[in-house]
Amino acid sequence: MLRVCEQYTGTDTGLQRRANEDSLLARSPLFVVADGMGGAQAGEVASRLAVDSFRDGLGDPESPERELAEHALRANNRIHELSQSNAEQAGMGTTLTAVYVGPEEIAIAHVGDSRAYCLREGELLRLTDDHSLVDEMIREGRLTPEEAEEHPQRSIITRALGPEETVEVDTRSFRARAGDVYLLCSDGLTSMVPEPRLAEILRAQPRLRDAGEALIREANRAGGRDNITVILLRLEEVHVPGSEQVDRDATLTGVPAVSPAGATAALAVRAPEAVPARLPRRPAVGVATPTRRRRLRGALPLAVVVGVLAVVLAAAYVAMQSVYFLAANGRGLVTMYQGVPYELPGGIRLYSSYYVSGVSASSLGPRRREELLAHTLRSEGSAGSLIRDIEREDLSE
Repeated sequence: MLRVCEQYTGTDTGLQRRANEDSLLARSPLFVVADGMGGAQAGEVASRLAVDSFRDGLGDPESPERELAEHALRANNRIHELSQSNAEQAGMGTTLTAVYVGPEEIAIAHVGDSRAYCLREGELLRLTDDHSLVDEMIREGRLTPEEAEEHPQRSIITRALGPEETVEVDTRSFRARAGDVYLLCSDGLTSMVPEPRLAEILRAQPRLRDAGEALIREANRAGGRDNITVILLRLEEVHVPGSEQVDRDATLTGVPAVSPAGATAALAVRAPEAVPARLPRRPAVGVATPTRRRRLRGALPLAVVVGVLAVVLAAAYVAMQSVYFLAANGRGLVTMYQGVPYELPGGIRLYSSYYVSGVSASSLGPRRREELLAHTLRSEGSAGSLIRDIEREDLSE
């Protein structure tokens, strides 16, 4: 299982704001960043209310996505009700990015343009999509990322907690690994520091405190136009005595109840036939009787079968660590799986759920669905890019 072994939190007013309207919560395994808006002290109130909704943790850590979304919706209700009853706080709202670290996955709830990233093996992966006007225009192909950086409406967000009575909360899960570094931040960082530079700073600083302070300095050096909030956390693997078998079984059978249709082949490992139990006559000591010789010869095929089975399982394990494919999960959502789309006798699957998108497979056109869900084996980067393309296409429709 995984746990947080190192963390850093930091927030800074920046160079052009009088007050800090960002709020954060870091109570492992739960981490939250909120960036308030509304003028005067309304933004500060909204972000604090959002964070306060998570202070008691999750009531059901077995369903972290649902729990995170429910906390966010409760925060939305509290902020909206207060803004309706107090003229000074009318229209206030806040962004929200919350992460819960589970034994194998992290769960994310997200509204607005704060962000979550994962630094894995030197590569920076963005885990959230901005609910902002310019990002929607980028997804629609009406703006390039370079044009968006200088767009006069780049600060306008299209979704937040508080302004409306109801709000849609994005949730997703991401398969975590030991050594991953996760970054949660307000847009006071990302609007000042481009992603390649974020990755460069994180790679250059082995200590999270040094990395976090360097990120805040870089944002201020670039102008510090907004409040800057940074949470960093690093994961490590913890071996619980007696849990090795449980963990291994969970990896093999932990995907939703789905059998990827259309797999081109299936692995079938035939077990050796059972041999009726007999009590052979006990030979004299040191005498190699015909019965014993036959038993020795009969053990050789069994040893070969066991050896072949061990090789197959070892190869399958290696494959599970290095290849990925796309399929629909039990809820019909496009999902990225780690491993190969095969199943051993007894229902042992050689794949596990790695990332669940919010896109329904039924929303894809027939040709697109056949192309994407054909269980083609891909690298992690290729499969990740493809599933993000699907998400962008879904948002632009």
